[in-house]
Amino acid sequence: MKIGLTTDGLGHLGIEELLETAAEMGIECLEPGTGNWSPAPHISLDHLLEEPAARTELLAKVRDHGLSISALNCSGNQLAPGTAGEQHADVVRKTLRLASLLELDRVVMMSGLPGGPGDANPNWIITAWPPENAEILRWQWQEVAIPYWRDLAAEARNLGVRRIALELHGGQLAYSAETLLQLRDAAGEAVGANLDPSHIFWMGGDPIELVYALGDAIFNVHAKDTRIEPRRAAVNTLLESKPNARVAERSWNYATLGYGHDEGWWRRFVAALRAVGYDDVLSIEHEDYVAGRVEGIRKAVQLLQSVLLRETSDYADPVPAAG
Repeated sequence: MKIGLTTDGLGHLGIEELLETAAEMGIECLEPGTGNWSPAPHISLDHLLEEPAARTELLAKVRDHGLSISALNCSGNQLAPGTAGEQHADVVRKTLRLASLLELDRVVMMSGLPGGPGDANPNWIITAWPPENAEILRWQWQEVAIPYWRDLAAEARNLGVRRIALELHGGQLAYSAETLLQLRDAAGEAVGANLDPSHIFWMGGDPIELVYALGDAIFNVHAKDTRIEPRRAAVNTLLESKPNARVAERSWNYATLGYGHDEGWWRRFVAALRAVGYDDVLSIEHEDYVAGRVEGIRKAVQLLQSVLLRETSDYADPVPAAG
């Protein structure tokens, strides 16, 4: 397993300082944002698509610092109604092309979320009532999401991008094991999960159980934690719409690794990933409003260095002596 970084977490640093800081911390690979909900502080998508020399220079800089690029991230809502969705869909397709040119086989994103018929905005259906919800949800899947994802998965395969890792996040059509596997069944095995425990916690799930439910459909893992605030959650529930910066008022908050769940939990999570065959990057994503970016990421690296399993297991049951 390797320690990675979603580079937006150090978006205030230029590319050279980012590379130096990441290498010094012990990070091994990077997951740069290319646009949509990322400001893309370290990647100029159009420039890299147009200029082979720029791609060569980027890869050389990364390699010279002992790092690699594990994936590109273009998370956004390409299924949104209107021009917003079209713009995000354009960034998605450009990102797939860039991944192919950089010889990367993995792109991280989200499933997207349509509106209902005639809606101007996305509509996240998570209750069976009122009755019209069922028809909206059917329309979102059958008329929008499945046709889009079948086409995109085929395009990705043609470009050599074998793993589209969808982050299971609230406000997305695929936000759980069941919904991710439903989309994977419809679109094919190029679609899998980016498992970020932090979102599963605030949606009320168990990330370790999710590991076993998804198995080899896990294509990427984000290392991010959530701290549930019990007294506020008890009276306001985990359905939380106050801005993330209002930490003292919220029912839950994103947290630096170890400040939501302890090292023991992260050891169990890593063991579960290894049990289902995931032996790849855990990419730190820092969105903690109470910790500085550099300090928070450094602490996350230290925790992961303590809990990750690096070597392939060579254990075998002892063979009894004959006779």
